[in-house]
Amino acid sequence: MKQYFNKKNIYNPLLALLLSMGFLISCNKDVQQMGDIQQPVRSGETLDQLLRNNPDDSLYYRLMIKGGQVAMISDSNKSFTMFVPGNDAMKKFITAISGGVVVPILPNAVFSQFITNFITTEQAAALVQYNTMPQAITTSSIPATFPNFFYPSTFNPAPSISSLFRMDVYPSTRNGAWLNNLPLTNVNTTAYNGVIHHCAGLAVPPQRYLWDRINTDTSLAYLKAAINRADSGTAFPGFLKGALSNIGANLTVFAPTNAAFKKTLTKLITKALLDNNVDTLTAIATATVLASDTNVFRNPAMFTALSAQNVQGLLAYHLLGSRAFTNNFPRNPTPQPTLLQVPGMANALPVFLNCKFGMPFVDSATVKGLGNPAPVNIIINSTPLTADPDGTSDQLYLNGILHKIDGILMPQ
Repeated sequence: MKQYFNKKNIYNPLLALLLSMGFLISCNKDVQQMGDIQQPVRSGETLDQLLRNNPDDSLYYRLMIKGGQVAMISDSNKSFTMFVPGNDAMKKFITAISGGVVVPILPNAVFSQFITNFITTEQAAALVQYNTMPQAITTSSIPATFPNFFYPSTFNPAPSISSLFRMDVYPSTRNGAWLNNLPLTNVNTTAYNGVIHHCAGLAVPPQRYLWDRINTDTSLAYLKAAINRADSGTAFPGFLKGALSNIGANLTVFAPTNAAFKKTLTKLITKALLDNNVDTLTAIATATVLASDTNVFRNPAMFTALSAQNVQGLLAYHLLGSRAFTNNFPRNPTPQPTLLQVPGMANALPVFLNCKFGMPFVDSATVKGLGNPAPVNIIINSTPLTADPDGTSDQLYLNGILHKIDGILMPQ
């Protein structure tokens, strides 16, 4: 497999869809969420003609030419839905992947030349295929439900493993119209053989697993240590690490930062010491030292309080069994089930999700555990749409989404 403008290539032969855990489901799910799709009336120009004749689509059309994808959308016997970034959005994308060398104020011809000279044919093909769905779908057929509507794109990242594999995309009409976490700026331009939805950015296919981010992000070192503790005593790669490394998973991870873990662990250890009649000053000082690094999860003195089972349950409360972009959160606090199932209870314990919008992106989003006195904040990207490995919210991976949070979700 090739890289698609990411720093690390992680596609590997383990893409064999190892569905070894009950809550894992394939990236190619049945499209039962679709409902009745209203097919547009076939009339007018083909998708190829529409894009070629629209000056604002010239850079994306150049990408299609470089990727050899024009013939695909010229076929009048097939239907497609295309998510097309205009020239300004394409310029931002090229500025980013050029490391800022190609700045947005330069003429379109410079960007067109960059696509021709510096984006490979395979990369261009992958980008276009990921932003194309193999059926004509207008926004009236995309539900406003939670979690996001999902649908396979035309992009197969592993054809040598399976000719049927397709990477999903996540359109939504909840809180507006979206592709993944990209706002749609103009929708339902119909062609003879499909539909074009213009998009505020270019969606890039994910290349890493959730575990790759957690394993390499130094600000998530405590979360990594907690996962290793939760998996201790289990066969490699472990229950949680295995799920976070599995192409068949479909998860949302609320990932507490190091500071969040330190703060909560200090409080919990202090309380435990006070309950064992340790004086206050000693309890606080001892707890501060114990919580000061990730070795707290390997300290034998903490094995009772931080048993593998306890840590596993706590972490399961930070996982949803679906992909939840912040732009698809409810606007009022609403419960959503986690993967923490308590014996004797019919339903998994929920967390409460909530978001507030600016224009057009989410300004703030929170998640609250049953035991949290106040909601925990999702750390929203400093710049909208900041992607892996630098972003903090709506980080899309092969097997799910990661949001960094500034607290620990408490189930009780």
